[in-house]
Amino acid sequence: MSLDVEIAQPEPLKPGRKRVLRDTDPELPRQAILPGAQSLFLSETVDGLDEGAHFLDPHKLDEWAILRSHGRRLSFSAGETIFTQGDKHGGIFIIERGSVRVFYSAPSGREITLAYWTPGNFIGGPEMTGGGTHIWSGEAMDDCEILFLPAHVLGKLIVELPNFALCLIQGLASKGKSYSAMAQMLGTRSVIERLAQFLMNLGKLHGVRDGHAVIINAKVTHDQIAAMVGSTRQWVTMMMKRFQKEGLLTVTPRHIRIERPHLLMAMVSKGGV
Repeated sequence: MSLDVEIAQPEPLKPGRKRVLRDTDPELPRQAILPGAQSLFLSETVDGLDEGAHFLDPHKLDEWAILRSHGRRLSFSAGETIFTQGDKHGGIFIIERGSVRVFYSAPSGREITLAYWTPGNFIGGPEMTGGGTHIWSGEAMDDCEILFLPAHVLGKLIVELPNFALCLIQGLASKGKSYSAMAQMLGTRSVIERLAQFLMNLGKLHGVRDGHAVIINAKVTHDQIAAMVGSTRQWVTMMMKRFQKEGLLTVTPRHIRIERPHLLMAMVSKGGV
């Protein structure tokens, strides 16, 4: 599903009127919970979001068996902390089921979400073979099954399984790309551009077409949006109200409806407002 719109612009709303989701709107599938089926981080495109989930795909069955025999299976409930910023690093965690939010906490208490990671991704880097402390935190978004590989085990596997070592390099490369994409957005885009881009990305990932409009069929809060774009909940709430007033969005308790995708894209391409 793409927001690349090449169709006539919809009729403008009359002053003082708002569009709302009606009984005639399309029947929507079950609402997604962030991140949905694939990983999510701040980026100019949704391409490559799930690249890191496949870093162990080249493994053979016997190599998987070795990994699992050397690792520890861990279970986490929704909201439970998997690792904490500042704690001693002890290895990496491979997500087998569920999703994990990785975030950085500033001394002020504000948080920025680095990414939501889904099955197949590893978390807990960048340290691999021990030493140092975690420089961000990870929490389970839902019930998770994790394969934990301790640092001393990683060092042994890297020596004994060349294919695993190559896969790990690919995994690190994918992580580097994701954090580079986020750094580029934070460094070169204004906060309003980042908000518009994030909404467009959600539309591509979880959007349902309704004529010219796109309904973001995912449960997302202003707090989550603020942590993704590097702002505050109050600012996001203010901007969402402004977008509604300008006819770009309609926000209901369940959905965000992008009324004019072409205008939201123009906001990004033309440098904000």
